[in-house]
Amino acid sequence: MSTAPGELSDDALSFLNEYHLASLTTLRADGSPHVVPVGFSYDPSARLVRIITFASSQKVANARRGGRAAVNQVDGGRWLTLEGAVSVTEDPERVAAAIAGYAARYREPGERADRVAIEIAVDRVLGRA
Repeated sequence: MSTAPGELSDDALSFLNEYHLASLTTLRADGSPHVVPVGFSYDPSARLVRIITFASSQKVANARRGGRAAVNQVDGGRWLTLEGAVSVTEDPERVAAAIAGYAARYREPGERADRVAIEIAVDRVLGRA
């Protein structure tokens, strides 16, 4: 299935709120994929994936170059990939939204002075949920 982010079914949205980790794929400077496990939240009204992390991580370095990224969540035969333009924010309100999304889906994260958020503006969804 390929669908627009605004057309996600209730089942797909429910799947995106279940407790599952995902793989985040960003691109290194040489164009090769960098794939790491992450927790993430999805805001369907903003069509935005949010991932909390620390400023010196490789995924942040990759995201700061812009371009595109994807998160892929799998549970047996159910899977969804959310793709779009990637960016990094240090804005306190946007980072707080990422923390709140993570806490609601997983657990309250520990404090970090160097916390930032990776955001993916979702424009393509693939999968079967």
